Amino acid sequence: MWGGRFASGPAEIMEEINASIGFDKRLAPQDIRGSLAHVAMLGSAGILPAEDVAAIEAGLKTVQAEIEAGTFTFARELEDIHMSVESRLREIVGPAAGRLHTARSRNDQVATDMRLWVRDTLDQLDAQAAELQRALAETALAQAGTVMPGFTHLQSAQPVTFGHHLLAYVEMLGRDRGRFRDARARLNECPLGAAALAGTSFPIDRHATATALGFDRPTANSLDSVADRDFALEALSAAAIAAVHLSRFAEEIVVWTSAQFGFVKLSDRFTTGSSIMPQKRNPDAAELVRAKSGRVIGALSGLLIVMKGLPLAYSKDMQEDKEGTFDALQTLSLCLAAMAGMVRDLQPVPEVLRAAAGSGYATATDLADWLVRELGLAFRDAHHVTGRLVGLAAARGVGLEALPLDAMRAEEPRITAAVYDVLGVENSVSSRTSYGGTAPANVRAQAERWLQRLAGTAA
Repeated sequence: MWGGRFASGPAEIMEEINASIGFDKRLAPQDIRGSLAHVAMLGSAGILPAEDVAAIEAGLKTVQAEIEAGTFTFARELEDIHMSVESRLREIVGPAAGRLHTARSRNDQVATDMRLWVRDTLDQLDAQAAELQRALAETALAQAGTVMPGFTHLQSAQPVTFGHHLLAYVEMLGRDRGRFRDARARLNECPLGAAALAGTSFPIDRHATATALGFDRPTANSLDSVADRDFALEALSAAAIAAVHLSRFAEEIVVWTSAQFGFVKLSDRFTTGSSIMPQKRNPDAAELVRAKSGRVIGALSGLLIVMKGLPLAYSKDMQEDKEGTFDALQTLSLCLAAMAGMVRDLQPVPEVLRAAAGSGYATATDLADWLVRELGLAFRDAHHVTGRLVGLAAARGVGLEALPLDAMRAEEPRITAAVYDVLGVENSVSSRTSYGGTAPANVRAQAERWLQRLAGTAA
């Protein structure tokens, strides 16, 4: 493969550690796109004669068709997708194939291929995240008035609505999509033509190849062009944050579907059984989404560690960018699809959610707010009065709404019967009308705003 400099082939173990064709064959569509743009530019610049350009273009399209048909042979001894394509091209068109590599290196070639693959995948992830947002927003709209407990420290805090809870994840996914787009915008510069590290003496037109491949511009420094993997790191960082968001939601689904909570139900489509316990219905899809976040986070950590000590420009260490990036972004894609399916499958249990919303003295803050609003108490004083009333209710084994008025007046004589209007969970959520609050009217408005945005219209 290496011609004159090497008199013999690599050792078997060298071939084992060096070859990347087993995983970088995934870059075949991007590699051929890059080669087609490169050879067209070589022709336009007068570097290659028209007949060679035509032969190479026809040969590359034949190779592409063979790969798409599954008839292409990926040869391990050729190391990678670039040499595999070029070798087959030579078989098809003869010596002209060797001219394709004029004014480029595998260093700028693989950097271009990886940017194209990551860019394509970020577009796919953005669309999938939008679909999950749509599923969440539609469910939120339908469940805008379904009361449930809100938690801090996984302890009952204040009543919220199921729709409001789901919209929190819509917001998270909105930030995820923003990070995907930001990463895409920064990676959208074309390394092709940087060659091995120093550029080339041939009169190439890097702006032409950048435009042909849909990049905004060529990269500005040939060393950075082949040494940079920030685009993969940034994509993995965005993916890791998104995976954490999905994992948090998956954890809630696992908890909510347990017999101890019973907040929601999943159908047979997203649960599995037990080999020994016939009664079991396990939320395995949610558990796997939760677990797979570790693979995505691990890929980010792995590539950061690979890159941290590399001098400029290219080192073979950077071959390790591919498997982790491929796996992590495809794993996130699978998790987004699974989560969208689960959201559409979820069936909340309103009576259980409402009963839980009223437990744990969740309307205590409403009582304190009422004391401030109606009686003019300082909030800290109202907090103390409410705390004593909660203690009294707990001692009697009743909810705040079941405390007699005279018992409340023993703590604060000015309390009136109007206080009971704020102690029901429906009254509590309806009162939270501040922007971003859980009032059902707010939830409906926010869900509709998101659905309009997701449909492509401004809210």
